[in-house]
Amino acid sequence: MTITYLSELDLKGKTVLIREDLNVPIKDGVIMSDVRLQASLPTIKTCLDKGAGVIVCSHLGRPTEGEPESKYSLAPIATYLADKLGVNVAFSTDYLQNGVLVQAGELVLLENVRFNVGEKKNSPELSQHYANLCDVFVMDAFGTAHRAQASTEGVIKACIKDGKPVCAGNLLSAELDALAKALDNPTKPVLAIVGGSKVSTKLDVLNSLAQICDSILVGGGIANTFLVASGKNVGASLYESDLVDTAKDIMSKTQILLPTHVVVANKGEIDFDDFLGSLAKATAIIKSVDEIGENDMILDIAPDSAKQLAKHIINAKTILFNGPVGVFEVDAFGEGTAIICQAVADSAGFSIAGGGDTLAAIDKYGVADKIDYLSTGGGAFLEFVEGKELPAIKALDN
Repeated sequence: MTITYLSELDLKGKTVLIREDLNVPIKDGVIMSDVRLQASLPTIKTCLDKGAGVIVCSHLGRPTEGEPESKYSLAPIATYLADKLGVNVAFSTDYLQNGVLVQAGELVLLENVRFNVGEKKNSPELSQHYANLCDVFVMDAFGTAHRAQASTEGVIKACIKDGKPVCAGNLLSAELDALAKALDNPTKPVLAIVGGSKVSTKLDVLNSLAQICDSILVGGGIANTFLVASGKNVGASLYESDLVDTAKDIMSKTQILLPTHVVVANKGEIDFDDFLGSLAKATAIIKSVDEIGENDMILDIAPDSAKQLAKHIINAKTILFNGPVGVFEVDAFGEGTAIICQAVADSAGFSIAGGGDTLAAIDKYGVADKIDYLSTGGGAFLEFVEGKELPAIKALDN
């Protein structure tokens, strides 16, 4: 790719529009997690330090376009940015009608772009409105790079049409560099950890990883389908019968690492309307995968089995981590994920982790600072690993 990076541009006296991913959980006006916000700060600070007037835009949640709701407002984030950056942050709700005036060293945060009609449909008119706000556009929201929307792909094309520079911000640049290191020419052996509830949601990822990985450790509901493909009975556990043959095909392409022992609960103890609440009260039992009963639901990898699988992780030179291997939110069914997370942290290989549940597990078990790169993208991370073109990245490359 031939993408321009932020470090290559002179921004002094320029008005810069940065698309960040500030989509964080907010409850009653209180920010519940600032991981994405922290990741956005370096690019904003770099632009301010380079003497630019800075405008930041983002989406938050899934509001109905044209119907602003206070619960989806970015107003609390304006306060957060002011505190972390030590500058006044103006908050603009009428930028489409009146534009934005910003001087060098000043920062303006725009209200939720998804309040604007035409955002999701990548309206050329709306894209041009965004482009008209700036001299330079910086795409820094890897988490939305897989969406062809007005504030991601559309504005890039509009700026290029107008002869305005476009570039990747610090966060996006780091994401692309880390993914290239893990996928383009990785140091072998390459191991992937893929968790989740269904093979169908990770099928393209598994097929792509099978081409580059020496082994794939599967966990969660995904592992159940592979266990069935290996001739095992999984009792009452979730699995996809129509993808058993697909699992066998993937197993023929690369080594699939499966547990020998698992942690189960009796299906009768589980209330699916209060899944986590009922699991907290359920009895966790360790069983061999050869001894699963009719009413057993597999909910984690057993500790000793996880420790055996961890040896493969320790020996890997490149590790891709996407998805916990059990219901880690409940401690009785989280030890497998804890052991796997620690193994990734302890490995000397290059490790990259992505996906909301993965990052939550890494955070819970206190190993975030020992993972080489934490990707802020969920769907974008998966699509990049699948080998798909991300619209905003392609637009920057053009």
